[in-house]
Amino acid sequence: MTDEFAAKRQAMVNEQLARRGIDNQRVLDAFARIERHRYVPAELHQLAYEDYPLAIGSAQTISQPYVVAYMLAKLALQGTERVLEIGLPVLAPRPPHWPN
Repeated sequence: MTDEFAAKRQAMVNEQLARRGIDNQRVLDAFARIERHRYVPAELHQLAYEDYPLAIGSAQTISQPYVVAYMLAKLALQGTERVLEIGLPVLAPRPPHWPN
């Protein structure tokens, strides 16, 4: 099976995370492995690896990759933990690609 998003995932890791100071190898490896496009609606698959939040329905979003990577890196996890990120409502203008 071909992973059509592998290059986008690796670009996300290199350009958005590592280049901006995320140096925790576990975090970088996880972001290289996790298929973010599977967590957004099909019409947003091509945007899944961009560095901004995306609407996932029910007025919820998937957070931008850098913010999540930054939080995970700061936790200094050892590799046995599981993390559940729970976001808060954002009081900011809606990006133009978000559905109404």
